[in-house]
Amino acid sequence: MEKIAFIFPGQGAQYIGMGKELYDNFPQCKEVFEETDEILKFKLSTMIFNGPKEKLDRTEYTQPGILTVSIAAYRALSTYDIHPYATAGLSLGEYSSLTISGVFSQSQVIPLVQKRGQFMQNAVPEGVGGMCAILGLSGDKIREACERASKFGIVEVANYNSPGQIVIGGESKAVEEAQNIAKDLGAKRSIPLSVSAPFHTSMLIPAADNLKEELDTLALGPMKVPVISNVTADYIGELDEVKNLLYQQVMTSVMWDQSICRMVEDGVRHFVELGPGKTLSGLVKRVDRGLNTYNVEDMASLERTVKALAGVQ
Repeated sequence: MEKIAFIFPGQGAQYIGMGKELYDNFPQCKEVFEETDEILKFKLSTMIFNGPKEKLDRTEYTQPGILTVSIAAYRALSTYDIHPYATAGLSLGEYSSLTISGVFSQSQVIPLVQKRGQFMQNAVPEGVGGMCAILGLSGDKIREACERASKFGIVEVANYNSPGQIVIGGESKAVEEAQNIAKDLGAKRSIPLSVSAPFHTSMLIPAADNLKEELDTLALGPMKVPVISNVTADYIGELDEVKNLLYQQVMTSVMWDQSICRMVEDGVRHFVELGPGKTLSGLVKRVDRGLNTYNVEDMASLERTVKALAGVQ
């Protein structure tokens, strides 16, 4: 029996109309959207399906929006009796993983990620911080670039996305300097990201502290599917580790590349991306071109995935 992992996208994957076909074709997917609307006391589903895009792109709407579509995609795939050996999600996606695992209920996680979005948005005034993807340079060299640029302000590694793609974040001037140093050290390219704050850096400590207060009020359910943490790139061992790891996750590097490698070590060869887009599938292929990737975001991708996995389990 071959091992399958379910992986969930983070912020940036959103687009208008995401999840609409699943909503139209599966009653259990429609229920997911309706429950989110009910929890938030407004029709987020209408914003997801019809826009405006500028509003959906606001972090406080993006986060519950992507999570809702991801859970709906999971529900659709579950009707075909396809189950994961393990699960992981990139940043926000970790909340989707914890939800399908049974740790959070939808009624807990939707308001939680909406508040997380607000906290992250408000932690750093707009224009003060930035993020940038650096391509074609080792982690050691990028950490060196950050260290050398730190005399201009805070700059840190935010995401280890894949071999040759690492994201840095921090104060705008320091990020710019680190970019220049990285180029001198041999980086192929650097791409500034259009984000509202330097996520997964120490500048987000105020957001992490606010999130911790919210997490402390929640009772967690049992973990039925093993979840890999962004912070450790390893399985979450005990349920009582979850809250602290999510607290840390907001202000420390996301170890995505290492998380995929951890699952591969355990024999996972099939990765299903559930939710909008195929960004994570691309990152998995960068880790090892021989890995199998699939995605579920609409009827066509669902049918392809179900057909491809028919002989796997």
